[in-house]
This record gives sequence, C-alpha cells and structure tokens, in this order.
Amino acid sequence: MTDKKIFPKSLSVLLSIILPGLGQVFQRKYRSGISFFIAFATAFAVTLWYGKPIWFIIPAVIWIWNIWDIVSFPKGKGLVIPLLLWLLMAYGIGGQVTEFNLQALFSNFSRSRDMVSQLFKFDFVQPKAERIEGYTDIQSPCSDFPPAADHEENGVRVYVVQTCANVGDVITVIGEGFWPNQLTTFYWQNPIGGKAMATEATSDANGKVTLEWKVLSIVHTTAPDPTIPQIHRIKVSQSRPIGGMELSAVGGYIVQGIYETLALALLSTIIGAIFAIPFGFLAARNLMTANPVSTVIYMIVRTVLNIVRSIEALIMAIIFVIIVGLGPFPGMIALTVHTVAALGKLYSEVIEGIDPGPIEAIKATGANWLQVARYAVIPQIVPAFTSLTIYRWDINVRSSTIIGFVGGGGIGFFLWQWIVLQDFRAVGSAFVAIAVVVVILDFFSAKIRERLV
Repeated sequence: MTDKKIFPKSLSVLLSIILPGLGQVFQRKYRSGISFFIAFATAFAVTLWYGKPIWFIIPAVIWIWNIWDIVSFPKGKGLVIPLLLWLLMAYGIGGQVTEFNLQALFSNFSRSRDMVSQLFKFDFVQPKAERIEGYTDIQSPCSDFPPAADHEENGVRVYVVQTCANVGDVITVIGEGFWPNQLTTFYWQNPIGGKAMATEATSDANGKVTLEWKVLSIVHTTAPDPTIPQIHRIKVSQSRPIGGMELSAVGGYIVQGIYETLALALLSTIIGAIFAIPFGFLAARNLMTANPVSTVIYMIVRTVLNIVRSIEALIMAIIFVIIVGLGPFPGMIALTVHTVAALGKLYSEVIEGIDPGPIEAIKATGANWLQVARYAVIPQIVPAFTSLTIYRWDINVRSSTIIGFVGGGGIGFFLWQWIVLQDFRAVGSAFVAIAVVVVILDFFSAKIRERLV
C-alpha cells in the first residue's frame, strides 16, 4: 500500500490547520513541510516585531496556502507562492524600516546642488606664493594651571589674551609682525595635527591682526576623553602670489593621507600574511584530522578564525584607538588582525584543495607532519598563496581609506574632518585621489595575479 492510502487526507489537513507544514511532514514530505513552517514562522515573527497589522496578511496567506497544498493532494501547489509572498514582506517591511523615500533626493535640491558643484572644484594645487606664518599653543579644555598661549619666532608673534579655551568660549587671537592690509588665515589644529576650525581676518596698517574666535565642540571630537586638557595649536598665515604653481595645503594633506593609507595596507598585509600561514596549515582539514589531538587543534583554530573574520576591521579599529590612541598605528593593528583571520581561512581552503597524491606518497615513506607539509604541500600552494596575498593587499588599500573615520590614520582621517567642516572641495579632491590610487593598484595587482595562476 502507498503512503497516500495509509495517512488519511483529513488528518493531514487538520495538522496543517494546527501548524503550517505539519500536515506535509505527516505525509512524509519533510522538505515541503519544513519549508512551509520556516516561511510562516519567520513571516509571522517579522510582522509581529514590526507591529503593523496590515502585514499579518502575508503569514495568513502562507498558512492558507499551506492548507490548500494538502487539500489539492496529490497534485500539490508547491512553494513558489509562499516564497514570493515572503519576499514581498521582506522588501516591503525593509523599505519602510529604512524609510525609503526617493523624494528626499530632490527635496533639498539647491543645497545638494551647491555641495555637488563644490565636489568638482578640486583643490590639489595653488599659485606659488610666499608666506608669513606664526603659531601659538593653547590648552583646551582648561586645567587649573594652563601654560601661557604666546609664541614669537622670526619677528612674528601670535598670542591669545586668554590663557586657555573651553568649548563655547570666545577667545581673542592676536598676530603681530605680518604684512599690512593683507587677508590672514587662522587655523585651529587638534593635538594630532588635524585642522578643526578655520577662519579669516585682515591685518591693519601696522601688520597686526586681531580675531574674536568662538571655540566649537569640533576641536575635541578626536579626543578619547574630551574632558582631559590637551595642547592644541593656533596657526596664523598670510600668503601672496609670486608666480608658478605649487601643491596646495589640501593637496599636501592628500599626499600625506595616501602615503599613510598605502603604508597601512602594505604593512598590515605583510605582517598579517606571515602570521596567517601557520594558522592556514592548522586550519586545514586534510592535514589536521589524522588523530584526535590534531583534530581538536583544527576545530579550535578554525573557530577562532571564523569569529575574528566576522568582526569588521572598522570595529576593531575603534577598539584599538581606545587602547593605543589616535593615529595610523591602531588602524594598522586592526587591519593586521583581520588580515590574519581572513588569509588564514583562505590559505586553509587552498591547502584543502590540493592534490592528495603527493601527500599520500610522502606519508607512505614514514614522513612526519612537518616533512609532509614541506615536500608535499608547500610546492603546490605557493602560487595560490601569493595570489591571495596580493588580492588581500588590494582589499586592505580600500579598507584603509575609511579606517581613518574612527581615528585610525590614513586619508580617511583627513576626509572625515573635511566632511565635518563641509570643505567639499577637499572632499572631492580626496575622492579623486582615492579612486586613482585604487584603480592603479587594482590594475597592477590583477596583472600580477594573472601571471601567478
């Protein structure tokens, strides 16, 4: 007798009414039953979480379709309709949760037009000029005994009437020894050299310039603890053209940021690859499952690599910035740790996919684990390892461009400050520099990988 005659249809329908998919399981259609249950359960859970009654129609229809699938037995209606309904729910609720609104792209058209126009006014070079510059250091926020904010060098004196500055204070910055009747630029630099504020004033006939300047909260946004007094720097600068072109201040920062970005990517890739090699061998199933001890090691290493690899490098950078402070070093550590986990996993998969013939031949001679790895594994994996390492360097270059957004150094650190200051000329210039560097590196790394394959 067939299963259809053994199991009454009425009982299957009743079970499907009680719980979607149960009737199909009762008829031993396990795949169909489990699929119906998962579709209904996830749809019901999502709509219950979202809390909009209209979306309960989706799990209700899936439930009804599950019953109809049993009633129409033996033909069955399949899972296409429940899948389409589930996708409709996912995209519909997802669009509402993300506040999908195309109109917002055009509602602030004038503001976005001004911003976009600035993005294409690149700031790489400027007319060559002679300059007079001076600076003074100032403490912010204030401590009980702040140092004097007064500095004189080469006949140029810059000082602040107030000895220190808290956020919200209005300070009086005075410069002496500058060219008369010239536009003068004031920069506020945070302790790690980033430009936090900038404004302009004009010197008088005696070369003296005075500025009443309000201290904004942005000067402390890079500090791990904004309540700790730190030494900041106020720079005062004048310039006048002398003919020719030179790298602008923004261009100089872009060159410095790109250099740091490439250094971050290169060092993290090299160090990460070196540490990933032993992890790759220890996480290879075909090398580590010969006995219980090595199997345990394999499972531990594999699990650790999967956990570390699942944590984004940007999140690691936040943690290391807190531990070691701002700058390129925490960014390099974060990228290195993530590189070790990612390459370790990829290396292990390469090892698992090698030809087992040489391994069996070497083992047949009585060779130990190290000898098997040296003579049977390494000759097969060197090209693939090299190709993966170059590919990882390519990835790290892209990652290091944004790691500076959390204080991890590189071009991203300057880019974040320009975005906050709404200096979109500098932002557009940084975008172009990043795109050029990434395209060039991608081209050459692809060529190298082609030769290695």
